[in-house]
Amino acid sequence: MVFLTNSLYFGILITILGYFIGDYLRKKLNLSILNPILIGIIFVGVIITLCKVEYKTYYEGAKYISFLLTPATICLAIPLYEEFEILKHNLKAVILGITAGVLSSLGSILAFSYMFMLTHEQYITLLPKSITTAIGMSLSSELGGIPSLTVAIIIITGIFGNLIGEYVCKMFKITEPVSVGLAFGTASHAVGTAKALELGEVEGAMSGLSVAVSGIITVVLANVFAVLL
Repeated sequence: MVFLTNSLYFGILITILGYFIGDYLRKKLNLSILNPILIGIIFVGVIITLCKVEYKTYYEGAKYISFLLTPATICLAIPLYEEFEILKHNLKAVILGITAGVLSSLGSILAFSYMFMLTHEQYITLLPKSITTAIGMSLSSELGGIPSLTVAIIIITGIFGNLIGEYVCKMFKITEPVSVGLAFGTASHAVGTAKALELGEVEGAMSGLSVAVSGIITVVLANVFAVLL
């Protein structure tokens, strides 16, 4: 056990194993709540707790997986390239839709912070909740938030969007593929995009575009919202 937990590969092994267990369970039981990322988080948490492994020890191995986050995000450009004609025909709607989504996200955090009397640090930590981790961590750090907590919030937001996004679209009778894709990408970044890709190529392409564009818009507008509390 000591050899295993001190191994450089321990963190990578249990992280990948947890994800594949979640993916298998979702396909086997066909339940959307069995999100592979959610199951992976629970699995890793249980394992390092039972094995009494410190998070720093686990992260020494697992951090190499996070290096793949940026190139994986960039790869979302592939389905966008394949559906580029749709983007050209809906460019104004796409830009307005993403901007509206970003403003809704930042505005809701501002209202929430006033309502529950959060500190400025807590407010800043929550602001990047709907953008990809790679951008959100840096933004939180630069504005004076808590990057490690921001990461957790971003992941929770993504999983939540992945789980309920499809049901929300059905509830409000949103069936247009472009609109569905923009909603997933703007509200729940790359984790939501994974679900959008399951729904269709157009949804996945628009969601991938939203991840990048909403990240850029959030970086600009977050600096404005940061001084409002």
